[in-house]
Amino acid sequence: MGATTCQQVRVSVSQTGDCFDCATNESLLAGMLRLGRKGIPAGCVNGGCGVCKVRIVEGAVQSLGPVSRAHVSTEEEANGYTLACRVAPTQAVCLEVAARLRKPFLGSAASVAQRPAN
Repeated sequence: MGATTCQQVRVSVSQTGDCFDCATNESLLAGMLRLGRKGIPAGCVNGGCGVCKVRIVEGAVQSLGPVSRAHVSTEEEANGYTLACRVAPTQAVCLEVAARLRKPFLGSAASVAQRPAN
């Protein structure tokens, strides 16, 4: 009957100032989604898509499974990048959402502005 209690720690998203409590045995992404919060983009929630890529600015996390090198290189990982669906906090965390999502069919705002009108 060794039920273990799980500690809750504070997670904050630096770009938005949003905060939520996350259990130390659940992923950062699962903790956010459980509370119905937004802030970290969510895709497949299993490490396959890379949509939830974040950089841990402060605090510490532990791995819940492997992180695909297709989404996080070893150099990025050394600089604090990971997938929010594949790590759990071990203490309070401040994270930064990686701004890599683009709609490729739209192009950049500058290129759209420079297109000639028909």
